[in-house]
Amino acid sequence: MTSLITPQNSHRITSLEKGNWTSRTYREAVLKQIQLVIAYDAYCFTTVDPSTLLSTGAVTADGIEAIHDRLFINEYMEEDIHKYSDLIQSGKYAAILHASIQSRPGASSRYTNILQPAGFGDELRTVFVNNDACWGYLTLYRKQNKPTFSEEERELMQHWASSIAFMLRTTHLLLMEELQGGSPREPGIVILRPSLEPVMQNPAAHYWLSELRRLEQVESDVLPRPVRAVSSHLLKSIQKNASSASTASDSSLSKVCIQLADGRYVMLQASLMQSFESAEHSEKWDQIAVWLEQAMPQDLLPLLSESYALSARERELLAYVLRSFSSKEIAAAMHISTYTVQDHLKSIFAKTKVSSRRELIWHFVSRFQLSGEPEIPGM
Repeated sequence: MTSLITPQNSHRITSLEKGNWTSRTYREAVLKQIQLVIAYDAYCFTTVDPSTLLSTGAVTADGIEAIHDRLFINEYMEEDIHKYSDLIQSGKYAAILHASIQSRPGASSRYTNILQPAGFGDELRTVFVNNDACWGYLTLYRKQNKPTFSEEERELMQHWASSIAFMLRTTHLLLMEELQGGSPREPGIVILRPSLEPVMQNPAAHYWLSELRRLEQVESDVLPRPVRAVSSHLLKSIQKNASSASTASDSSLSKVCIQLADGRYVMLQASLMQSFESAEHSEKWDQIAVWLEQAMPQDLLPLLSESYALSARERELLAYVLRSFSSKEIAAAMHISTYTVQDHLKSIFAKTKVSSRRELIWHFVSRFQLSGEPEIPGM
């Protein structure tokens, strides 16, 4: 079979670099160009934050939406072939599933337990890396009654990968603006009495409080539970510090992150306020200020790491864990021994109340959405 890497096919993707795109419209255009050369029955085209590899949004076919949760669990919590993190590390940015398992189908639980039952017979995965950072993933799927992907098609996807990665990086800032669509530009600020009775708020706070009430399905005169949670945690921290002769500034800030129904994340921070008249009496606090603003994907991991009081070294190690690095690989990257890696992991497990790497990954990557009364670590 002749190579598919021709000037015409190369131009199909590189010509898109001259367009005026948003992240989503660019990905949609790429999918249309790919299908002119490589037939597929379904797709999932995901952009990721390069610093955390957290998803910043996916363009997904209906047939994949039905199994998306199971694919997520497979990617982050199960051993399998051609995981995105492995493709990034290997430098071989495109891979065909069937080609790797044709002699041993049971080697991939993703194929056996997810794709086959859904009627899919093969997948072609590509990761998009630019300047040593990954900006997204694309997986193409074919049904069982169709030919499997060919090596020539894989080579073409790998050939296209550099141009696509460049454009995903270029449209990244635009994507951040897309994700903020509809959110106030300024932060929301609401002032509460120590009894948690609202005193005043700005328009942005009114917006975020309305969104939280919609999420909880409560009336407009009810203070949302996340606001009560961060405020109560703050007051308890101050009382604890007072009884132990600590300074109030040691625990003068409480944070929590909530996912709204539309997928956006809102970050809440609470801080105790003093009037100028009572400032000389450090034990006297007049009001609580709660700050609300949209949290972007790149904010989430540092925010949660901070909320669990992870040390700088533990945060660095966590970033490697979320990229599926082994203990040996982490040790080499951080210039420490594997025993020290295990010690750091035990500390992280204790602070986050999990018992395994898989549970840790699931907690940080998938379980940002809180239900009921949000728990703030340390309460």
